[in-house]
Amino acid sequence: MRIIGGAHRGRALASVGKGDAAAHLRPTTDRVRESLFNVLAGAYGDPVGGARVLDIFAGTGALGLEALSRGADCVCFVEDGRKAQKILSDNIALLRAGADTRVVRRDARRLGENRDAPYDLIFLDPPYGKSLGEAALQAALDGGWVAAGALIVWEENAALAPPDGLHLIEARKYGDTTISFLENKT
Repeated sequence: MRIIGGAHRGRALASVGKGDAAAHLRPTTDRVRESLFNVLAGAYGDPVGGARVLDIFAGTGALGLEALSRGADCVCFVEDGRKAQKILSDNIALLRAGADTRVVRRDARRLGENRDAPYDLIFLDPPYGKSLGEAALQAALDGGWVAAGALIVWEENAALAPPDGLHLIEARKYGDTTISFLENKT
């Protein structure tokens, strides 16, 4: 894994090999991440630059760190897995990004109230096929983590129906990965 673009382009991140099924670590591949950020820059007018980013089920942090490299103001990572937290911390240190990041070490389905400004770009990459994304996104919406008009990028292994208050803009398929782009209409 590496950072694909921006200030840290080409920087290698801590490796998890082919992932860790027991810890539900399945990092977004460099190729899918590159495609995703190309879509964001083209079709969505670059919502990354200056954004407050929330990376739910952050895992290794590759999505949020890519956004930070490409000009996001800050990234809040939500991750409760110990192995993933260790790799995430290593990756933040590798990029010397501690001042621009925050790690929330709790179950994404129990986020609670956000005491900071809401986030305008949300990455949601739950373990596939476990219906955890719906509960986590609802917790983020209920807790004030998601700004009105926020763009939500949801990675899953199948197309999904948007939860109430969200509008599905489009879905793109990359191998066994479907990325859905949603907007918070509330």
